[in-house]
Amino acid sequence: MAGKVIVITGANGGLGRALSRRFASDGESVVMLGRNPEKITAAAADVGMGAWAVQCEIGNPDSVRTAFATIAERHPTIDVLINNAGYFQPFILSEATDQQIMDGINGNLLGAILCSRSAIPMMPKGGKIIHVTSESVTWNYAMLTIYTAGKTGLERFSRALQEELWDEKTGIRSIIFRAGQMYGDGISGAMDEAIIGKFMAANERRGIRPPDRGYSSYDTVAKMMRSVVDMPDDVTIDVIACASVHAGN
Repeated sequence: MAGKVIVITGANGGLGRALSRRFASDGESVVMLGRNPEKITAAAADVGMGAWAVQCEIGNPDSVRTAFATIAERHPTIDVLINNAGYFQPFILSEATDQQIMDGINGNLLGAILCSRSAIPMMPKGGKIIHVTSESVTWNYAMLTIYTAGKTGLERFSRALQEELWDEKTGIRSIIFRAGQMYGDGISGAMDEAIIGKFMAANERRGIRPPDRGYSSYDTVAKMMRSVVDMPDDVTIDVIACASVHAGN
């Protein structure tokens, strides 16, 4: 198959689906990973253009191993891994369920670690591992304690992994792609309106109004990701931050 082999986690909706559509339309071989087999299969069918769905629960080591073994049967080499999957659900830690905490850490940190571990042996020199994080690592949002911890940890992991890869002289790069607020088709899941109201009020008390931060479209962010994937082999990036244009500008 022509083009790069690009594996994208959390690909059934939102940014993941937009990334899949962008790279598939560019002629790349896109592998879309998602936890729910029906949803990820439907998403791949929607993207079309040869996009391939592989079921993977990224927070489960055995599921990750199985998924990458399946990928290897068709694509022995992976050029790019985009750790896009994330778990966003506002809550107060003292009120959190066990599952909310586990999903927050698994979806925002552990999954990227496990997928990176499986992808590295399959990547050639010049390969890229791109970790999608969040502007919340620099903004003191309320009700995002676990989400922010996961995304901040992911950024630290990316930097430590880059040093490890350089030490081993693999030529593989680990890159932070810090996203701002986004909008578009294919958002997976919806929050309860009461939770949204509580989240907005809590942040208002901290002087933060998320709507005033502005939003970027998934397609625009996918266009920026394209430039990162196409980065020449003789340069690298520690972090690229996608700040949304301020509302009203």
